[in-house]
Amino acid sequence: MLAGVVAAVVGFSSSFVVVLAGLAAVGATPAQAASGLVALCVAQALGMLWLALRHRTPVSLAWSTPGAALLVTTGAVQGGWPAAVGAFLVTGVLVLLTGLVPRLGDLVAAIPVSLARAMLAGVLLPLCVEPVLAVADAPLLVGPVVLTWLVLVRPAPRWAVPASLAVALVVVVVEAGERVATDDLLPSLALTAPSWSASAALGIALPLYVVTMASQNVPGVAVMATYGYRVPWRESMGVPGVGTLLAAPLGGHAVNLAAITAALTAGPSAGPDRDRRWHASVAAALTYLLLAVGAGALTALVAAAPDGVVQSAAGLALLGTLAAALGDALSDEHERLPAAGCLVVAASGVSVLGVGAAFWALLVGLVLRPLLRAGTTPGGRFPGARAGESTSDRT
Repeated sequence: MLAGVVAAVVGFSSSFVVVLAGLAAVGATPAQAASGLVALCVAQALGMLWLALRHRTPVSLAWSTPGAALLVTTGAVQGGWPAAVGAFLVTGVLVLLTGLVPRLGDLVAAIPVSLARAMLAGVLLPLCVEPVLAVADAPLLVGPVVLTWLVLVRPAPRWAVPASLAVALVVVVVEAGERVATDDLLPSLALTAPSWSASAALGIALPLYVVTMASQNVPGVAVMATYGYRVPWRESMGVPGVGTLLAAPLGGHAVNLAAITAALTAGPSAGPDRDRRWHASVAAALTYLLLAVGAGALTALVAAAPDGVVQSAAGLALLGTLAAALGDALSDEHERLPAAGCLVVAASGVSVLGVGAAFWALLVGLVLRPLLRAGTTPGGRFPGARAGESTSDRT
């Protein structure tokens, strides 16, 4: 039970600022972003309760943190917040169909891992640069946040990000606490009627689906397998898909299988008896319901924060994910150039025809991949490379 509580607290505190930033970037007001955070907490809690009680396995759900980071770099789309909500609904439908139509899952699996991870790395890179820029601009405000993370990242890596975020919130209270209205501290729900646009579907829904599947759902199944649990694929896609559909009109962007925190509920920290570890998922679900009550207050604090303080905490939270994505994207020297092209397009934040950079990054990577791989020799050299000079050397 304690492992489940820790999993929920760590998962929530490590990334809720990324979720709020992502929802705000695509047009949500503070009230709508707070509503989305509440909806996500409740949707994933109810989904965890269903899966854990039905299958007696420690399945964990979470919101899509990489997906929220994607929203930050995507920015406003044509049609504004209603169009973003419509894209969230499309993402929920795609996740639901993945469980019902095996062929769709096969298509996602056919996307080269290097490109999917490069797209994610490009999305995360501008966010992870924020602590550097913020320290340069406001060292007295941001310095304690970064210093807290540096002090804890080695001896207590699980708590480094939550602690740095706690310091950031203290700074916010000291600097801007008087600007927070009492009414904003209460949780609330804001229903938004969705609208539909091709640019939102291509710029938000499709990249959000790919990032969520490649960075959350598929690794989530793998993490569970390492601890000897078989995840019911159809239902483990169907429940998050339905959760996303229910949360989207209230502002939630995506619900999915947990990847990192899944190790807390499924691993030895949840007890020596594997048959009883599902209690950890139940505890995590109940904790998320309690955390939903504080979503309004946290959103109000984040909205009142001085520039750079909360963004720095979010960048530190995503640094480990960025490192893992870069490692996966560039590990194969034959895939490096297409992956690098995909990464720089995603990091550019460019928008063409109203469609965000993530879509174009994946498209550029898919176009470059056969062209550049066709130019390599079995030894990994491009034509014209000197003997003993690898592709990476020439690059």
